[in-house]
Amino acid sequence: MTPLDILRAHEPGRRTRPEDCASRTPLPIDEGDRVGVVLFNMGGPATLDDVEPFLYRLLMDPLFLDVPVGGRMRHWLATSIAYARAESLRERYELIGGGSPVPRLAHEQAEVLQGQLQARYGEPAGVEFRTYPAMRYGTPFPEEAAAAMAADGIDKVVLLPSYPQYSTATTGSALAYWEALGEAGERPSWPTTVVPEYAANPKYVQAVSERIDEALQRFPKGVRDDVALVFSAHDTIFNVRGQRKTPYCCHVHSTVEQVMRLRGRDRLFRTAFQGMIGPNRWLSSSTPAAITTLANQGRRAVLVIPITFVTDHVNIRYDLDVSVRETAEAHGVDHFEVTAGLNTHPLFIEALGEAALAQLDMPTDLSQLRHGGDGHTGAYPLRALGQLPRHPIRHETGACPSCGRQRGARRWTRPGQSPPPEPSTDRPASAPGDRSGPTAESRSREDS
Repeated sequence: MTPLDILRAHEPGRRTRPEDCASRTPLPIDEGDRVGVVLFNMGGPATLDDVEPFLYRLLMDPLFLDVPVGGRMRHWLATSIAYARAESLRERYELIGGGSPVPRLAHEQAEVLQGQLQARYGEPAGVEFRTYPAMRYGTPFPEEAAAAMAADGIDKVVLLPSYPQYSTATTGSALAYWEALGEAGERPSWPTTVVPEYAANPKYVQAVSERIDEALQRFPKGVRDDVALVFSAHDTIFNVRGQRKTPYCCHVHSTVEQVMRLRGRDRLFRTAFQGMIGPNRWLSSSTPAAITTLANQGRRAVLVIPITFVTDHVNIRYDLDVSVRETAEAHGVDHFEVTAGLNTHPLFIEALGEAALAQLDMPTDLSQLRHGGDGHTGAYPLRALGQLPRHPIRHETGACPSCGRQRGARRWTRPGQSPPPEPSTDRPASAPGDRSGPTAESRSREDS
């Protein structure tokens, strides 16, 4: 389908919440089934020549850029902006290697995930797993993934976004595209289940924490204990988030909360958002503003964690590692680092596998197959995400600090199966070396 076809098929208000697409019951899988796992990603321009058409498709997506124009006017607007911005974006991509690393890394993730699913779960259960990367704005497009699945004789399908946190602009957009293909008769219809989010999956959380530990080793020993953490999430349009109740910001804060809980809240941290494009109101605070504030408070060592990006990306390699680094240094930050993308980190691949398997009713006991000796597998059973309770929002206000709602990510573990969390998110700024913890009153709060 063309971007204009997708725009015309758009129905405002659909696919704006995880509940709109998640099934409460697992999809039955029989021995001998061939299961296709569609790994959604935004994609990226693999070459400099791909930059302008990639940007055009991005701007044509009404779930990414919410502007009150449609049809031919939207086409003209997207064409004009893509043309005007393409040159500066090509310069950024040239600086990071001549193209986006996302297509290559997304294929690597799909390949490793297929191997993990097949070896650990498929072969013992007599089920075949195959994975298919599908890019929202680049190749292979979802219709290409669907054609490959049809050629491979796929019986049942799992739609698995590479976005741990649910956003209308990412997961919602990918699902809307897939649904439009079905309604237009441009792909076969299969029994299908959807993974809406896995923002608090324990293995995903541990993978992020391990990337933090790796990056901390790049700081001089003398300043390592005083490094402040800034979790940087890609931004989302506020009027989509506010009017349509997308819980994206709540999921971001849930992920950060679980990472810092796992780490024992070992240092000061902030959560911020990287600005994107468009005339809408965006989330705050921005990543450069958060780092500037830390610098003004005397912090001289900062580590940025791109919390919602699961592969290396231009927003990491250029926006954070070049542009934001310059801002940090200009404000007196002497030591600045950015964590690597999760890419094919083994724990992240396991998290993807668990997210997919949780939506399936396999013909064998998964608890026996999941034993891996990593200390996490036995801590929680796999249940369909729609059956899981939510994490409480841990903030001094008792609600999401960005939107004021209480819609945390789904909780994979049961109360009592993991250490009780400390009850605040971003700690107040303090002098370097300060290790003050939560108050006795805050420690008394328990999981819901």
